[in-house]
Amino acid sequence: MNWMPRVPRTRIRKGNDRPINSSADYILYWMIACRRTKWNFALQRAIERAVELKKPLVVLEALRVGYKWACKRFHRFILDGMVDNARSFAVAKTLYYPYVEPEPDADKGLLAELAQKACLLVTDDFPAFFIPRMISSVSQQIPVYMEIVDSNGLLPINTADREFTTAYSFRRFLQKALVPNLSEKPMADPLKKLALSGTAILPREVQKKWPPASLSLLEGNRKSLAHLPIDHSVETVELRGGPGQAENIMHSFVKNRLSAYPENRNHPDEQGTSGLSPYLHFGHISPHQIFFEIAAREEWSMDDPAPKATGSRTGWWGMSEPAEAFLDELITWRELGFNMCSRRQDYDRYETLPDWALDTLARHETDSRAYHYTINQLESSETHDPLWNSTQRQLVLEGTIHNYLRMLWGKKILEWSSSPREALKILIQLNNKYALDGRDPNSYSGIFWVLGRYDRAWGPERPVFGKVRYMSSKNTMRKIRVKEYIQKYST
Repeated sequence: MNWMPRVPRTRIRKGNDRPINSSADYILYWMIACRRTKWNFALQRAIERAVELKKPLVVLEALRVGYKWACKRFHRFILDGMVDNARSFAVAKTLYYPYVEPEPDADKGLLAELAQKACLLVTDDFPAFFIPRMISSVSQQIPVYMEIVDSNGLLPINTADREFTTAYSFRRFLQKALVPNLSEKPMADPLKKLALSGTAILPREVQKKWPPASLSLLEGNRKSLAHLPIDHSVETVELRGGPGQAENIMHSFVKNRLSAYPENRNHPDEQGTSGLSPYLHFGHISPHQIFFEIAAREEWSMDDPAPKATGSRTGWWGMSEPAEAFLDELITWRELGFNMCSRRQDYDRYETLPDWALDTLARHETDSRAYHYTINQLESSETHDPLWNSTQRQLVLEGTIHNYLRMLWGKKILEWSSSPREALKILIQLNNKYALDGRDPNSYSGIFWVLGRYDRAWGPERPVFGKVRYMSSKNTMRKIRVKEYIQKYST
């Protein structure tokens, strides 16, 4: 296949002003955030460039060890995806180069060396964690043109011209801007029937200095993983990563659990959530694929007339109530975080809270706390609250917390910390250390929501919280079914 729809310009931005070297050997795709071969605008753009210039394609998927919170859990999840990607690229006869750092900074020079023989470099856009700084640094080090391609959400990141401070205002904007962009979706499988100009061959000295990841490491050999200088106290989990597993979970959710999503999603004993958040974070599945899977089930078409943009959470798509409830989480709430992170480099700073929240938290900062726990006590689930202890144990053991209980988890940390600033530090540390979907714009939205971001002032004014929304374990246990959940994570 040498023809494909062009990636929309709204998804592409320049990384530097270097020239395209059309006489070089290949197109280089640096896969760093969208770690999948399907529904991937960046891969599609790299193939598009390879077809234009009649060149083969090289795909570098690298995994560093030196980033903050690097651990055995996250490495295993990403490596699972590398196995899937290796199979897909092998079928397409495309050179796939999985590189796993054996020690910090061992990857220095690899990308620049590969770029020496590349016509241009294509990479993934991602507005959070260390990735923007890494992309900026690389863009100045390589000798060729660099393109940064946005596959993060259904709406291109740069479509919004401002930072949205509420879900309601962002939802109204989405309802005006989203459907025209949905017609420019990524290809479901850009590798299918791919026929590029030959297969690239990398210099032996490159592969000798930076050897590709071994099969034993990719396939889960515990000894191979044990040699890496990462945090081995954060254990691997039963849940496996990778695009293949992500698709299986998506199909199962849409077929078996979506219809009861509004009734069951808040009840941990019912297992009513999608379970897709880790796969979205690591780029193992595209929100486009999830959306169009649901749209097909709902027999929805882009030609269907949509109601006016009112900001309402339901009724806009003209789909069933369960579908619309889930899509509001997948699109509105998820992409609201990407809006913040793409427009503010200080998205993870306390000072970015809304003025009303900063004011009320400051006035109640010195309030007496009925309980005060250190981060070590919290991390070890050593509190007086059995429900909260269960949420923390789930996070440590499984890398996730049930969606509704994650809100309670955060609110109690705010209540039990010495100050709101200290609470924020603890929230970020525990979430990013253990959560498979941590270090992500969406998870930062959840963390900061605890302290008032995207929310409004609530009454009555309470100690410690002030006008920030309050939650209690007692009320939570009255609202939702958690008996089995507490029993499961009680020890």
